[in-house]
Amino acid sequence: QVQLVESGGGWVQAGGSLRLSCAASGNFVSMNKMAWYRQTPGKQRELVATITSNGTSMYADSVKGRFTIDRDNAKNTMYLQMNRLKPGDTAVYYCYAEIVGHLRRTYQYWGRGTQVTVSS
Repeated sequence: QVQLVESGGGWVQAGGSLRLSCAASGNFVSMNKMAWYRQTPGKQRELVATITSNGTSMYADSVKGRFTIDRDNAKNTMYLQMNRLKPGDTAVYYCYAEIVGHLRRTYQYWGRGTQVTVSS
């Protein structure tokens, strides 16, 4: 009933920037906590950044000062602005959301991911 779709991934040289988007669609009441995760093959999926429904954000130390998470509740969309990218940022980036649906139940959703490749 609800799906998350990431977009904006691609290739960039080290030091460049990309802006990821995560759009939620379907029938739901509201979105609560949202987050960006990333994963490289052979490694654990790691939390990159989180944002609450009122805009409070948190960042992993590895991206702090370089990435900015934001959301537009009216558009049901979350963003990740990635600046000064490093080769170590190369990964599949996943959107995560806790969404309130029928009977005020909270459900956890994941997007399918978007590839970010940073070359040196």
